[in-house]
Amino acid sequence: MIERYTRREIGEVWSEKNKFQKWLDVEIAVCRAWAELGRIPRDALRRIEENTRIDDETLEKIREYDRVYKHDVLAFVSAVSEQVGEDGRFIHLGLTSSDVIDTALALLMREALEILIGDVDLVLEELKKLAHEHKDTLMIGRTHGVHAEPTTFGIKLAVWYNEMRRNRERLVQAKERVSYGKISGAVGTYSNVPPEVERIALEELGLRIEPASTQVVHRDRHAEFMAAMAITASSLDKFATEIRHLQRTEVLEVQEPFTKGQRGSSAMPHKKNPIHSERICGLARVIRSNLIPALENIVLWHERDISHSSVERVILPDSSIALDYILHLFHEILRGLVVNKERMLKNMELSKGLYFSSKVLVALTEKGMTRDRAYDLVQRCAMESWNSDKSFKEVLLEDPEVTKLLSRKELESIFDPWEFLKHRDYVFAKVFG
Repeated sequence: MIERYTRREIGEVWSEKNKFQKWLDVEIAVCRAWAELGRIPRDALRRIEENTRIDDETLEKIREYDRVYKHDVLAFVSAVSEQVGEDGRFIHLGLTSSDVIDTALALLMREALEILIGDVDLVLEELKKLAHEHKDTLMIGRTHGVHAEPTTFGIKLAVWYNEMRRNRERLVQAKERVSYGKISGAVGTYSNVPPEVERIALEELGLRIEPASTQVVHRDRHAEFMAAMAITASSLDKFATEIRHLQRTEVLEVQEPFTKGQRGSSAMPHKKNPIHSERICGLARVIRSNLIPALENIVLWHERDISHSSVERVILPDSSIALDYILHLFHEILRGLVVNKERMLKNMELSKGLYFSSKVLVALTEKGMTRDRAYDLVQRCAMESWNSDKSFKEVLLEDPEVTKLLSRKELESIFDPWEFLKHRDYVFAKVFG
């Protein structure tokens, strides 16, 4: 991922230095297992633990070997083995490259997921706070982009909160799913390393044992991680799209923060554009697009081919870094969100009370009119209001068929927007407990 969208903490997770450090962590854990089983002398293990390291000099040495070997694991093994002289022969003992790569990748994905889950927690905290703050902030609900019935901005935010809570569950599940390693050799049969080495090493690393591996840990696990990120990004895309719609000049019910000194356009000084929400939508497209190759990575030949490797080196770092970035960006938007309550009320008036049509329909049917007849009557009155300067209530009060069944007092009582929202406490109790 480009530096512009890379935050420091998660960028360090996917750094070259951290990747090789995780490889070294796996190699040392395996050496400790061998030592426990008596295959490696304790003194040799101590020298390996004390002298192997991943520093700038080691990184350059790995790159130097890789230019010749064209095999980064062998380059890594050569570079760190040199640090311990003759004891270097015990490093990578009985292993295949994927024993190291896949087990270390599990550690990297776990680190990234811990950051992402923390990001989601911050978003959830802010959504909960704003939802309660705007529980009674009246606004029009829209379906198909058209005024439907009243809701509150708090209910909208409660919906977002509930969706993000599901996303958190998905990320936690993904963390469980990817926290598997394997030290089982070239085709998963433990041909040169006994299962006891795998058990000891993975226990030290805090990973579970892949129950049935080939040369690799199966890529459905990685695809699930990618899917959880793609779904989370899509939720953020949805929320950001809503903010963009609500910030349109003709609507202007909410606005993302616009800081002092910020500029919206090189040509038009008046512009206050929802650029952060737009950026979320754009990066969500990148994350979503990476799900397809993650699914295609499941399809490997026989006990393994290497077609997945180049893909993962791009999509896993890029997607998790981008998701971390847009989660942080959305949190910042929420913290500074401008909510225009008066504009929300003013926009409700644009439909001249037509959103009460469902209430009138119910009232007429309860008075004995058939539902089809009541629907046609209410629709005719609604269309008359649409095509004139009259409010919906005025048209209804002038219609003899309506007033024959509903008195003025009954109609007046129907035209109370809070009647739509008398169960909002129930909604909040379901979401927040």
